[in-house]
Amino acid sequence: MKQFENVAVAVEGNSYFDGAVTSRTLTFVDGSKKTLGFIQPGEYEFGTDTAELMEITSGQLEVKLSDCNEWKKVKGGESFDVPAKSRFQIRTTTLVDYCCSYL
Repeated sequence: MKQFENVAVAVEGNSYFDGAVTSRTLTFVDGSKKTLGFIQPGEYEFGTDTAELMEITSGQLEVKLSDCNEWKKVKGGESFDVPAKSRFQIRTTTLVDYCCSYL
């Protein structure tokens, strides 16, 4: 199991899609940020301002990036990159645990 040291954790969580997607923000000593969260089964569309690295720690989902026409399967232990200023879609039938790094 991965563990982060020396971080500040936001007490207030982030909630999207009526609570179906939730996360907590971690801020590191160098100012970088990550979010740790869960995605409930369903289909969702997100937009990004900055580039992101989405690491799936458990579960399985399919992702469709704005510059792709096909869905890609991603499971626990795998990741995908999201370009800055873009949109992406996620669909899943399982609970997904993730870590998002803002690049």
